[in-house]
Amino acid sequence: MTDDIDLTLSRPPVVVIRMAKPRDLPDLKEMIALLAADHGDAARITAEELERDLFGPMPWIQALVADSGEGLIGYAILVPLYRAQEGKRGMDLHHLFVRNGHRRNGIGEHLVARAREQARTAGCDYLSVAAATGNFRAHRFYEHMDFKALPVTGMRFMQALA
Repeated sequence: MTDDIDLTLSRPPVVVIRMAKPRDLPDLKEMIALLAADHGDAARITAEELERDLFGPMPWIQALVADSGEGLIGYAILVPLYRAQEGKRGMDLHHLFVRNGHRRNGIGEHLVARAREQARTAGCDYLSVAAATGNFRAHRFYEHMDFKALPVTGMRFMQALA
């Protein structure tokens, strides 16, 4: 979510929130690139990587899509989490995106609600999400959706394996 101003189109009469299907890969890849661009990043994911991670022999992520009947207008990506010290399963709402022109029509709220359902169905105890420090619109949105802000407690480190 970004703080940009957009002109909101009227909401399509029917929007279905459903699990992504292989036919959705081109639209998903495009929306991932749009979200990355909103944050000043470049999306380097390939269609093959996205297909592998969603539909391969060992799926790594789940994706929900908002389907207007005339195309996809939003998506959410879910990634499993685990708190070993508590024995708690969780789900990270890794990406949440609604196309410009369709924002502020409740699509994001419906995607989050469905993400909660998916997490509960998977036996999760919690759903988490992160937002950039200065993205106050996203902060307000998540607080409105009953997420609680957590303190930042440390650094995260990474090591490339390839």
